[in-house]
Amino acid sequence: MLSLLEDVADEVINPRFRALAAGEIHEKRPGDLVTDADHEAEELITAALTTAYPDAVVLGEEAFAGDPALMERYAAADHAFTVDPVDGTKNFVHGSKDHAVMVSETVAGEAVRAWIWQPQHELGYVAERGAGTYRRDADGSQRLTIPEQPTEGLRGRTSRRAWIGRSLAGLEPMTLTWVSCGIDYPKLVEGEADYILYVSASPWDHVPGSLLLAEAGGMLGTTAGVAYSPRDTAPPGLVAAGSPTAYDRVCRALASSDHLP
Repeated sequence: MLSLLEDVADEVINPRFRALAAGEIHEKRPGDLVTDADHEAEELITAALTTAYPDAVVLGEEAFAGDPALMERYAAADHAFTVDPVDGTKNFVHGSKDHAVMVSETVAGEAVRAWIWQPQHELGYVAERGAGTYRRDADGSQRLTIPEQPTEGLRGRTSRRAWIGRSLAGLEPMTLTWVSCGIDYPKLVEGEADYILYVSASPWDHVPGSLLLAEAGGMLGTTAGVAYSPRDTAPPGLVAAGSPTAYDRVCRALASSDHLP
């Protein structure tokens, strides 16, 4: 699967990086950008998945934009995939390398495999339930385990810009995420943050990262203290943390804060 994501990126994403024509950038709604690269990449990945797994439901971000009922079919499916063709579209449009292609597979509502390809960084991440999380680059494959976290304070990031610089009780002031879940989750796994707070929770954004995180020793759950489920398509907010202990600390800090999501 990772090779498919690489091939699709080489075909329709990379040629447009820092070379998008005005007519290739669109808005799904005000401020929510989509490009021709998003559409074409999703079509190619979806076609490959449908050919290989004809009975599975494929939830693509752009397909959902045109057919919101697809979310219900995904949540009810025994076998399903999510596809995020260009995660971090705004970054992509503005010439930032921090974007990714992501796919996840669920069986009976549980994430079982996930793939993230960062085309401009030439880094791939693969996770399989019970088999670990791996980073793949030009030097080969390396299993990832989240580094030991600090006992005092935790370094947090948030997707809500209004929270930047704010501190939860006993924790460090928050900074902005990398504005792409396909960058955020690998950064969290590699120890460049201790937790991340998310407001939105679309499956194509979070199912791949949830498995990477879990298989490396971390945890994704809601701000209410409930473990994340790929079938929960509208949780109140999410906490991605480098360990269950960090997750609990952040949830306790949120519970005593006036700044809940």
